[in-house]
Amino acid sequence: MTIVLTGWDLTLDEVIRVARGREEVSLAPGAVERMEAARRIADGLIADGGAAYGVTTGLGVRKTAAIAAPDHDRIVLKQHLIGHGPPAPSDVVRATTLRLANALAQGTTAARPVLAHLAVEALNADQLPELRSRGSIGESDLAAMAELAVALVGEVPLAQGEAIALVNQNAFATGWGALAMHDALLLLDALDVAGALDFEALPANRTVLDPAIARVRLSPGLGVTLTRLDRLLVGGASVLGALQDPLSFRTLPQVHGAARDALGFAREQVALELNGAQSNPLVIPENGTIVSVGNFEALPLAAALDIARLALAPALTSACERALKLLQTSVTGLPEGLGERAGLAESALSEHGIAIQALTAEARLLAHPVSFEVVSTTQAEGIEDRMSMAPLAARRLAEMCELGARIVAVELLFAAQACELRGAELGVGTSAALRAVRLVVPFMREGDALPDLEPLVELVRSGALAGI
Repeated sequence: MTIVLTGWDLTLDEVIRVARGREEVSLAPGAVERMEAARRIADGLIADGGAAYGVTTGLGVRKTAAIAAPDHDRIVLKQHLIGHGPPAPSDVVRATTLRLANALAQGTTAARPVLAHLAVEALNADQLPELRSRGSIGESDLAAMAELAVALVGEVPLAQGEAIALVNQNAFATGWGALAMHDALLLLDALDVAGALDFEALPANRTVLDPAIARVRLSPGLGVTLTRLDRLLVGGASVLGALQDPLSFRTLPQVHGAARDALGFAREQVALELNGAQSNPLVIPENGTIVSVGNFEALPLAAALDIARLALAPALTSACERALKLLQTSVTGLPEGLGERAGLAESALSEHGIAIQALTAEARLLAHPVSFEVVSTTQAEGIEDRMSMAPLAARRLAEMCELGARIVAVELLFAAQACELRGAELGVGTSAALRAVRLVVPFMREGDALPDLEPLVELVRSGALAGI
């Protein structure tokens, strides 16, 4: 299928399909017409000697300086090549390019259709540059967008005002945030599956999953979580656990429910940003004007991504605690470290307990919000005194999801081993989860080396568990 860009209805699913599935992209005819109309407005203003920030003037403190050099826009691109650090992942570059093309397709910048076509052609040919991951404060992703623009434009002459249309965008943070949000939602589904298997492994008291809870605690996420857990556990043996299990078991529905509500809000904000005009200046075709605005402010995106990390961190911490409980004989009655039999001198799975604690600690540290960071007001004579740090918010969510997949992989490893040691009669969903785990990681027998967990990590990251 070809995804047609109109500028106004790009979805998160389409971003994933283009960024990771490499689906083809095209521009809607109406988008081309809007870009042409917007360019005529810019050309008219230039011919009349009018003032428009970045179109007829310099940038920042040079906002009063008239553009004189014929190659000014190419100079602007080159003088914004300030990126640092390692390159961003290739799917992030693709998502960034898609978001840029969609932004141009709106017809709210001075960019000609040819620039949007160049972005689309680069996507379809999968010929995109490396974009360095650091150097943007989130009030437009100038560093990454300049690198992308220089590569896309090549030797194509730029019209006056096109450089700012290309760099004054938050496409980098928005694209990365969209991918990270997709991964966060899949991770939460995987956490449900691993949590249900933990319930079988302990075994935990299932009265904490009574559907009546959602009727008196009015949280949509809690209701969804309870329904999912019921579907995973239905059909298994009804085992009476302890009256009061550890809090990481008892509050699993509430913790996951809170995360689900928060991620739902964050997803809505990301969806809005995929189609919001983020540029300055803004061309308003209906009245033929160009206005200076602050639409490059990415606080809605950065704050939403902060919230997503703050909500995921407790879910990952609880997952770690449940996993560690499964290693302890005093809690489960099973052999210490989930060895094949009691009395073994070997560590069995115990050493993975150290690893999961390290992974979880690192994930928690990534939860610190970044959207309230301050910027030095000495830059640009105090004019540029705001920053959202949206790219960092997106990168940290992506990193948290990567760590989260590893935490869930260890949790699944322990729960699967415990269930088999106990001979638990599993539910329909938990049986499917155990089969999926055993396809990539075997039961650990006496004397076995620790299994390679990378296939299990990939199982979690793939989203395959979400469908169980």
